[in-house]
Amino acid sequence: MRTDAETLLPLADWLGQHALPVYLGLLATLLASSAACWWLLRRYHVPRAQSRLPPALYLGVRLAAGFGVIVAAAWLFAEVAEKLGTDGSSGAMGRADQALADSLRSHVPLLALQGFALLTRLADTPTVTGVCAVVAVLLVLRGLRWLALGWVLAVAGNGLLNTTLKQIFARVRPVHDDGLVLAQGFSFPSGHSSGSVVMFGMLAYVLCRFVPPRGHLPLVLAAVALAFSVGVSRVFLRVHFASDVLAGFASGTAWLAVCIASIELTRWMYPRPEIYKK
Repeated sequence: MRTDAETLLPLADWLGQHALPVYLGLLATLLASSAACWWLLRRYHVPRAQSRLPPALYLGVRLAAGFGVIVAAAWLFAEVAEKLGTDGSSGAMGRADQALADSLRSHVPLLALQGFALLTRLADTPTVTGVCAVVAVLLVLRGLRWLALGWVLAVAGNGLLNTTLKQIFARVRPVHDDGLVLAQGFSFPSGHSSGSVVMFGMLAYVLCRFVPPRGHLPLVLAAVALAFSVGVSRVFLRVHFASDVLAGFASGTAWLAVCIASIELTRWMYPRPEIYKK
């Protein structure tokens, strides 16, 4: 019977050899899946005013869906953390991480790495801080103070959460000696991955309040593509292991779901359109 290492190590090497086609294939699949989920949501979602359910039950169904996302993301994070082993490298997943990083070093062309080096800047701390401040100011100027507060708490709270998780797991980063991007501190989970999920996800959530419904899906797909690509860029640049990025996606998704559910619950309990703008 094959062990996890015997299965994962050859797969990791193969992924490194075909990294760019795999990335494009995964991105296309993710976008198609997101579009399908959006279509199903729009097809079967019933607006609050038209629902036959009692208001409390209608709210409960929506919150249950959000809670399901949180639980699934938290479970994925826990599974990744468990499979890494106590030191982040002794487990089968940890060895596969290193095998993938070694394979990427040998097979990804410099031009692609330079492109990913530019892309990854979208979730650098100065960029996220600047975007957070600008969006918050614009929302306040439009009189949407509570939405501005929710936006700031989402972005800043994810930064605090990621820093705490890094200190708990204290995983060392992979060696990244190509000079394109330098990163310090612990590696697990990836802050760029979780930060891009929260920032672009919340940005799409906020912008959907100001654009016509036909523009909502393009905003969601753009957020998905950017968040996924920024996270993957960290693997290509070898400043994070693949499992760091996967865990970052999971923690970011869970926190994003918490923040959006909290804002929606507040809107339900205190329906003031002039504050939240439906």
